Amino acid sequence: MKAITVTDRGAGTRGMTLQERPAPHAAENDVVVEVRAAGFTPGELAWPATWTDRAGRDRTPSIPGHELAGVVTALGYGTTGLSIGQRVFGFADWARDGTLAESVAVEARNLAPLPADIDFVTAASLPISGLTAWQGLLQHGRLQVGQTVLITGAAGGVGTVAVQLARDAGAFVIGAGRASHRARALEAGVHAFVDTDGDWSAAAGGVDLVFDVIGGDVGLRSAEFVRDGGTFVTIVEPPQVQRPGVTAIFFVVEPDRSQLVDLARRVREGTLRTFVGDVVTLDEAAAAFGSPFTGQGKTMVRVGEG
Repeated sequence: MKAITVTDRGAGTRGMTLQERPAPHAAENDVVVEVRAAGFTPGELAWPATWTDRAGRDRTPSIPGHELAGVVTALGYGTTGLSIGQRVFGFADWARDGTLAESVAVEARNLAPLPADIDFVTAASLPISGLTAWQGLLQHGRLQVGQTVLITGAAGGVGTVAVQLARDAGAFVIGAGRASHRARALEAGVHAFVDTDGDWSAAAGGVDLVFDVIGGDVGLRSAEFVRDGGTFVTIVEPPQVQRPGVTAIFFVVEPDRSQLVDLARRVREGTLRTFVGDVVTLDEAAAAFGSPFTGQGKTMVRVGEG
């Protein structure tokens, strides 16, 4: 099968090449999915799991990418809940070959059924961004009706989903990002916007929850606006927030079939959309992912037909 591979940690996206690789097989509790669309996060090239297995052994050439939508073509021993020919979406394990390929083996529990009226590209743009936003706001942040939330990186893949989920939960939503990303954050539904390079006055009254996807100075600055009794949630690194009365949480997104089903329901009902930018073929993917983020939507890969 064709797949994008990486072998050089220092090369970044420049080191991504298209190669022929052996087709995957379904181990116990796995399914093999014929990939129809896939997503990729450039940051994963810095993750140890991209380069080594769980025992620390080199596993290059590795196939990156973890989000996917496609059709089940094989079931491993003991696999339940899914069937051959079924449309599915979800994300692949961090320490196994990923989704920038014509086929991928995935643990069945990492996938959810994909309704027929959601296209593969839209579905493949949901899993990591959607689950990260869902878990950050609703699971770890415990966002409630009437609260105020500050979301950093509000124009990005996670941020735009988080904005929509927060509004749907009945929160007042402040988005933070670069001035050039303001229009996209407003389109996603923020009530107010903070320019992280300048004016933070929109957050001056304080917030009940910060959901930080940027980290660094932006994360530290955003934490200053959490009210006593509030919560700071981040996906970047263990937080340096040490204020009495403020709960600080770092988490890594986990697969959850029920949450994927909920995200798909929201898409079908029209209360959630993903902001997709360029859609490229597998042959074009290596070049496409070398481009900087512009705030115009997530680049997706269409694989095969459908």
